[in-house]
Amino acid sequence: MNLTIPTRRAWLSLCSLLVLYPIVAGCKPTTPPPMPLSQLNAQQMRGHAIFQASCSQCHDDRDSDALHGPSMLGVFKQQYLPSGAPANDDRVRVVILEGHGMMPAINLDSQDTQDLIAYLHTL
Repeated sequence: MNLTIPTRRAWLSLCSLLVLYPIVAGCKPTTPPPMPLSQLNAQQMRGHAIFQASCSQCHDDRDSDALHGPSMLGVFKQQYLPSGAPANDDRVRVVILEGHGMMPAINLDSQDTQDLIAYLHTL
């Protein structure tokens, strides 16, 4: 079978896609599931309640879907936050208390902030 050059290129492109698609699709980052609520300690449960009251309107915690803001699922399992800042307690504390971009500051006392961060670590 003698294929013209444009047909041969199209055929090679299609074959490349068919070969590479499973590799590329399999490289999609996966986040481990969050800790079951039944396994949270008292501090983490208080943090969950704070999350539900203060954050859940814009952020999902048990699913990777974005609401008005990014999902918090796996927030500490990544090297960086969606903003590009390091995913560490200090940076998350600043974002919670001072806000960032469209996210408003949340007025929490020190203990509530610690409880919320402890809960975010379980996601």
